[in-house]
Amino acid sequence: MPAPKNRFKHALISGERQIGCWMSFGESAVAEIMGTCGFDWLVIDGEHAPNDIRSIRDHLISLAASDSHPVVRVPIGETWIIKQVLDAGAQTILVPMVESAEQADALVRACRYPPHGARGVGATAARATMFGSARDYIQTADQQVCLLLQVENQQGIKNLDDILSVQGIDGVFIGPADLSTDMGYQGNSAHPEVRAVIADALTRIKDAGKAPGILGVTPDETQAYLDMGAQFLAVGIDVLLLAQNARALAAEWKAK
Repeated sequence: MPAPKNRFKHALISGERQIGCWMSFGESAVAEIMGTCGFDWLVIDGEHAPNDIRSIRDHLISLAASDSHPVVRVPIGETWIIKQVLDAGAQTILVPMVESAEQADALVRACRYPPHGARGVGATAARATMFGSARDYIQTADQQVCLLLQVENQQGIKNLDDILSVQGIDGVFIGPADLSTDMGYQGNSAHPEVRAVIADALTRIKDAGKAPGILGVTPDETQAYLDMGAQFLAVGIDVLLLAQNARALAAEWKAK
């Protein structure tokens, strides 16, 4: 049995728009609920959410029956955590704060088995192979791993064309909050100068044959990113969805 087909990766290759949502609770029960909502992809956030390798694994289990594809954002672009996440069954990895082609090349190698990469060959007892039942996993896994890189500061934007030249990258995700703060606008991603940089970056990503991605948390910015050509677009964060709707509900009924 080979590695499962990565539907999200193939959708990106085909140019299909993929609408997603962020998951920041760090609770697999919430992931199970989010998996019923109809998103094309869902981010299991290991950078800013309270997740470790065990809770990431539990999120993946909760989403196994869902049509929503899990994308795991690792806390940092290190081989050891990428190895663990892939062995836990993830097929799509999102890496924050990528600033150079050299870093991008190392991340590609971290996602691939030798001789083309540096991923450790120990998946036989792991969830990725369904505990040894997928006997052709090691021979087929590389083709189904989807690697997404986050470019989210001025150094990354400066080196964007070099990053895009690295083979093995499926998409590049622009981080508007970090980018705007690094540009001196303290998280104001709606500033015209920030919007211009984002629009240019998304165009360059697409022109390089990679999928451009981004996160919007307000209707205005989400529509703006859609108009800029974002292909894999996250349209919300689970924590904010709960908080905003609960606050609005409380305010509505307390005002009566």
